[in-house]
Amino acid sequence: MESLHIQQTKTSPEIILESDKGLAEIIGESYPENAMAFYKPVFDWLAAIQTASKQIQFRFQMDYFNTSSSKVIMDILDNLQKYHDKGGKVEVEWLYKEDDEDMQETGEEFSSDLSLPFKMKSYK
Repeated sequence: MESLHIQQTKTSPEIILESDKGLAEIIGESYPENAMAFYKPVFDWLAAIQTASKQIQFRFQMDYFNTSSSKVIMDILDNLQKYHDKGGKVEVEWLYKEDDEDMQETGEEFSSDLSLPFKMKSYK
């Protein structure tokens, strides 16, 4: 299980996957042409880290994402929920700019369907 760092581009977010810490971060804007293909390494990493029964801390710090990226984020959260339901330790952090009500509401909507630990945090 390898760590992975994908640099941010004009249409895709920075992705940091640290296997030794069980930490995943998605930072920036997400509107890649093929969201499922772009996020495949995240799902592969999640599968590997869950097989190793590691604790997962997943941090989203998104400024914008399109509909297909939203679907992938929901799939990531569903994956984390299933791991949590099987006894895996999971924590999700949703960071949003303090003046970005849309991203705050989106995080609240995502968290309302989940029973895993989900923290909302604003930043300047």
